[in-house]
Amino acid sequence: MAFSNNVMIVRHKLLADLVRLWKDEQLVEKIDRLPLELSPKKSKPLGRCCVHKERAVWKYKTFPLLGFDMDDEKDELTPLSAYARQALDRRERLKENILCVIDEACSSCVQINYEITNLCKGCVARGCYTNCPKNAVHFQKNGQAQIDHDACISCGMCYQNCPYHAIVYIPVPCEEACPVKAISKDEFGIEHIDESKCIYCGKCINACPFGAIFEISQVFDILEGIRRGEKMVAIIAPSILGQFKTTIEQVYGAFKQIGFADVIEVAEGAMSTVSHEAHELLEKLEEGQSFMTTSCCPSYIELTEKHLKDLKPYVSTTGSPMYYAARIAKEQHPDAKIVFVGPCVGKRKEARRDEAVDMVLTFEEVGSIFDGLDIKIEEAPQFRIATDSVREAHGFAVAGGVAGAVKSYLKVRGKDQQVIDINISDLNKKNIALLRASARSGKANGNFIEVMACPGGCITGPSAYNDVTSGRKQIDRELLKIEKTYETVGL
Repeated sequence: MAFSNNVMIVRHKLLADLVRLWKDEQLVEKIDRLPLELSPKKSKPLGRCCVHKERAVWKYKTFPLLGFDMDDEKDELTPLSAYARQALDRRERLKENILCVIDEACSSCVQINYEITNLCKGCVARGCYTNCPKNAVHFQKNGQAQIDHDACISCGMCYQNCPYHAIVYIPVPCEEACPVKAISKDEFGIEHIDESKCIYCGKCINACPFGAIFEISQVFDILEGIRRGEKMVAIIAPSILGQFKTTIEQVYGAFKQIGFADVIEVAEGAMSTVSHEAHELLEKLEEGQSFMTTSCCPSYIELTEKHLKDLKPYVSTTGSPMYYAARIAKEQHPDAKIVFVGPCVGKRKEARRDEAVDMVLTFEEVGSIFDGLDIKIEEAPQFRIATDSVREAHGFAVAGGVAGAVKSYLKVRGKDQQVIDINISDLNKKNIALLRASARSGKANGNFIEVMACPGGCITGPSAYNDVTSGRKQIDRELLKIEKTYETVGL
């Protein structure tokens, strides 16, 4: 894995160590000592006050990896081994919330977003003072301004009115990253995720410089199910082509080594999405609707459900590739549990609504599982899937891939001329505003809008394994190797 920061190293190492203990059937017996081993007595903590704080952070970061969150702790004296035992014995589905904040790790960001630097000249104009609605700006003996943080409400009026730019804005990274204001501090200064607003884009997870935000994992539900003899089938997202630096047949072989009974590509389901969405688009345009958007990105669907209800009539009713792939898997393996594997937080929410999908793994989790189980993917026996999908279906992983696949499908049928596509790949505040404007006006610059939450498409998902640059280059190379296309298949 090409780690881009220490937070990712910590997350990967902790899960890999837990999986290694599980493999050796020592998870319950040895998990209580894991925080001590990860932060030995004489170690120098990175960014924490002391080794004991560091150990507490390690302890609580294991909670979401075991399928719990902070609310599950009723007694601080309950050891980790008790939670590990509960995780291994668990049979019911996981908690309703998808994400959680580790309060022990979320303790270092600023409480107030504005600060006056020593660039302040103590000017006569005093725009910061006269425009503050809470009288929070005072002056020191040397004439420089100072903010009373107990009174400050972070409105930014002082910042806007300082002629010397002596006042700086200090963002809270997770709050800054969230495009829908779903994360904010509670009365204790700890970030809280409001899942009634959250669209599960995952931007906050990697934005947090302290690694305090986690997905609630299903890793041990899956691994323990395999150990119990339950049949598990992995349906793997198209962006797998850009994740691991070996042949795709060896990657699938490594999944078989984990214990999955079969591997089915979600690209096979994407072909159903393409055909349904292409026909639906033509029908909508013939009915006089000015445009239609794609429906395969779960974070975008959450956005329309929670924040852009006016846009819902323009959203395709076609199922996502996961939806169709899960039904293919269920038809072939009616006695199996279906596990979706991809780079996406939002799929965890979509899976809760889909009776055909039982659990979800991310590529990042899979990387830790490979390490924890000592599976060397470059040495794994090759496994070829039963059905080859067209290149365009695998292209769903990159921005423009969905619209491109629909146009390719229609081109073979001589019906692509009327399609004018637009690509929105990044659900940031600007793009959300553009979508809101289209919903209210009923107009857009094209008639087929592809929407993806992640910049560049699923290949840059928040729970990907490979780094963004390498992933994009790798998937571009892998796509060119796929010879089967809608054009070569024909009608």
